Amino acid sequence: MKPEDRENEKEHNEAKSHKVHKGKVEELQKRLDELQKEKDDIFAQLQRVSADYANYQKRSVRQIADSISYEKEKIIKSLLPMLDDFEHALENIRSAQAPETVVKGVQIVYEHVLGILRSHGVEQTRALGEKFDPALHRAIMTKPDPQQPDGVVLEEHRKGYSLNGHTIRPSEVIVNKIAQQPPAEPENDEVKDTE
Repeated sequence: MKPEDRENEKEHNEAKSHKVHKGKVEELQKRLDELQKEKDDIFAQLQRVSADYANYQKRSVRQIADSISYEKEKIIKSLLPMLDDFEHALENIRSAQAPETVVKGVQIVYEHVLGILRSHGVEQTRALGEKFDPALHRAIMTKPDPQQPDGVVLEEHRKGYSLNGHTIRPSEVIVNKIAQQPPAEPENDEVKDTE
């Protein structure tokens, strides 16, 4: 091979190699641009999600406060008629001639209060005659009554209440506790000698 041909072949190979490298560089640059665009898109999406989350946190605090305020107002509004009933009862007590009228007025107010509480999911806990349940009752003392089964509520000193099935105040009760008789000891007046 002539030196000129070698020189031409060398130039040709270099040009070919340069084209290959240039193609790879262009391909890598294109891939880099795609990755940069993808990174920018993901970063923008992350910023939007972050802003949405911050707004959600602010909004949820405000919604909770508004909800609590609304529920308070609703409860207070439901109690106002009871207050009116008490005012009417107090007026009637002053002018009432018969104690039965006063008792009837107080009974009406009491039933109205219970109705308001029921409308909010509050129920009185049954206690009298029921088996003692520490989840519903709080024993303030015990006393024996042989006519009743052991562990039964004999008296209720303060009513208990539950809200939507959850005890919010246990009943204060007196529970029947029958004293245990110690086992009778065998009478050993005489010791028998077996010998």
